[in-house]
Amino acid sequence: MQQDERKICHDSDSVGSGGYRRPVTSTELRTERLLLRPLVAADRETVIAIQTDPRTNRYHPDPPTAEAAKAKFETWLADWADDGFGYVAVIETTTGEFIGVGGVQLRQFEGEKILNLYYRFRPEFWGRGYATEMASAVVAWAERELPYPIQITVSVENTPSLRIAEKLGFTAYAESVYAGIPSRHFRR
Repeated sequence: MQQDERKICHDSDSVGSGGYRRPVTSTELRTERLLLRPLVAADRETVIAIQTDPRTNRYHPDPPTAEAAKAKFETWLADWADDGFGYVAVIETTTGEFIGVGGVQLRQFEGEKILNLYYRFRPEFWGRGYATEMASAVVAWAERELPYPIQITVSVENTPSLRIAEKLGFTAYAESVYAGIPSRHFRR
């Protein structure tokens, strides 16, 4: 997988909320088939549709309402403004279609600052390797640019996401009930 990272740069006058030199918010990553770009307000309806689709929530007992998805989306926009990185729009380059959302978000987990690796794709794009391709590019970027460990938290019943974590070279290190769901936690 080839990445074009010419747009990744740093704003030397800007320090993110975690105390690190934060990336400029125009960060884009390109993979063989995908453009990963910062979320913008115009993405709101597409992201809400993905987040509230019952098919994308089959491993989550309480799918978000449209209002909850909208509120979460607003926090994701704020991450870009505050930290200079966050979840991204995943665009298929051959069609220009918005196929999913993913990336890393700075979070607290058991008293430690971590980067939560996340992805959710429109069901018609499942099974094509897009989640692995997106996550691989984001992880490579975050490991170079950000001083926090990357974690993936997956429902123990979500076999496809468990396989992705392993493909990415992550190792399970703990299991717990997280957000009401029996979950496995992975790190590299």
